[in-house]
Amino acid sequence: MSAQKRSLYKGVGLMASFAVVLILLFVSLIHGNNPMEFMDNLYNSISKGSAYYIPKVKETVRDYQGDDLAVVIALADEQQAARAQALLGHLDLSAQASGERLSINGALNTLLAGALDDADIMYVNDAARILAKHGYSERLVLFDWWSILKATEYELNKQKRFTAAKLVTLVQAKAVETSYNYYGIQAENIGDKFGIVLVSLAFYVIYTLWYGFGIMYLFEGWGMNLGH
Repeated sequence: MSAQKRSLYKGVGLMASFAVVLILLFVSLIHGNNPMEFMDNLYNSISKGSAYYIPKVKETVRDYQGDDLAVVIALADEQQAARAQALLGHLDLSAQASGERLSINGALNTLLAGALDDADIMYVNDAARILAKHGYSERLVLFDWWSILKATEYELNKQKRFTAAKLVTLVQAKAVETSYNYYGIQAENIGDKFGIVLVSLAFYVIYTLWYGFGIMYLFEGWGMNLGH
């Protein structure tokens, strides 16, 4: 058998086996998930385990010694403003809704601590506790917090209180957004999953080379030697 035919057979074999493995990657083989979904869930869990910034953000908020908050923020509609007033009603703040606008007066630390407490509860997926506390959907509660903080940051920047605005953005991004985006995912420590992570990375490298060599041998088998 000529070298060209051997290369062709190698290429066909590699590409055929590559296709079989590719199909298996999209078949439900692991607890109702396909391997791609399983690995995606695993990496999301590991990512969540390393993205728990809330304790450090709480320390930063507690250390803040700025002036009290006095803003009138604009929200999406009257319904959100009413919900926001109820959210802040659990805190030692003055909050009054009028149409889609909400006036807030009190300590900025208190406002941010309230957002952080709910974000912390949501980070461990405790929807029942949020529902018991506020009486409506846990995701909507976090969205309302996000909207309150976003609008508050805007008003603080208008007041040229840039340090306070930056602190609000920190809570919004590192706590509220993170809890919302990771809601429903169980956090994992990468140290506990090191073996499977290592295997998955090795598989990715090998599978990429598998495809590359398959293409190379097919080209050689067709007489398209890329080395010359």
